[in-house]
Formats: sequence, structure tokens, C-alpha cells
Amino acid sequence: MQKKLLMFVAAMLVFGCLSWAKTYTGTVSDAMCGAKHATASDDAAQCVKKCEDGGSKLVVVANGKVYNTDQQDMLKGHEGESVKITGTVKGDTMTITNVAAAAAAK
Repeated sequence: MQKKLLMFVAAMLVFGCLSWAKTYTGTVSDAMCGAKHATASDDAAQCVKKCEDGGSKLVVVANGKVYNTDQQDMLKGHEGESVKITGTVKGDTMTITNVAAAAAAK
């Protein structure tokens, strides 16, 4: 009985922690340009890649705010693109658990 109760409590903790994650739609920019690339475009992609090559870190621009993140590898390949990000936000830092291309606006 105790083992079943312990498993139930563990499962609730795991699912409870997952529920804190939210989905944000934004654009991948770089720390130097920040909100300048709030709208996805080919020009934004070229600029972000150039700044990234120069040492600037990738950031996420969502809901009018610029979020820093340590998950740089998850953003690579999405420079200047509109993305859907699952993660948590604390202050100006976003902890990313998943990144996917956002659907194109019609």
C-alpha cells in the first residue's frame, strides 16, 4: 500500500511540474539586436546569423519582451524565424523544454 501511495505522489509531482511549462510564440533574435527582430523575415534571419557568428547569444522575443536563455543549441536553426516554445519564464530568462516552427500567418 505504501509503495502505491509513493508512486501516486511521485506521479503527481512530475505532472505538477510539467503543468508549470507554458507555450510562447515569438521570434528568435540575438542579444545585440533584441526586439529589432520581433517579426520573422529573411532579413532578420540573415542579421541574427551574422550577429551570432560575431558572438552574440540567441534570445527569444515574445509578447513584446526579450528573453535570455542558456538553451542556445535548441534555438540554432531557427534564427529570425517565428517559433512556438514550451518552457518557463522567470524574470527575463526563459528555460526552454521544446522549440518548434510556428505556423505561418495566413
